[in-house]
Amino acid sequence: MPGGRVTRLAVVCCALLAGLDLLVTRGLGPLYDIGFWLVCIAAALAVRPTDFFRVGVTPPFLMLGVVAVLAVVHPVAVANPGDGVVQAVISGLAHHSGALFGADLTAVVLLLIRFRVRRSKRDKTRYSNREASPRPTLETSATPEEKSTTVVGSDEDSPPSRTASSH
Repeated sequence: MPGGRVTRLAVVCCALLAGLDLLVTRGLGPLYDIGFWLVCIAAALAVRPTDFFRVGVTPPFLMLGVVAVLAVVHPVAVANPGDGVVQAVISGLAHHSGALFGADLTAVVLLLIRFRVRRSKRDKTRYSNREASPRPTLETSATPEEKSTTVVGSDEDSPPSRTASSH
């Protein structure tokens, strides 16, 4: 899928995960962390190769966005009750740094694997259809003494050409 679509789906999934986790545990906990990890893996597997970079940098921004929204709307979900918005964002990122690191690392490794597999398939099909076949080479074997003439066009009224090849 295109990177924009994958990013939008990841944002929606993480918002739903955060909402579900808030309903169940009254804060972001392991349910959100595991779901976040799975969303990042799914994004890395679903994106088209031209948008690998976009999905590779999405997890930190996705986590920051969810934590920032919760720090403004419901700060006790990510921090202590007396913390301000900035402290709530920092606390939320610190509390979920393990999930963020794991999800981002897993997504980047999956993208790297996909890139390497795609490149190796392209290299194999570029040079040969069979693994045992050697790579093609180009060799020129003509000598300067060999000459040829090519007729590009002729009039119907003119006599037929009688150009002979010289060896």
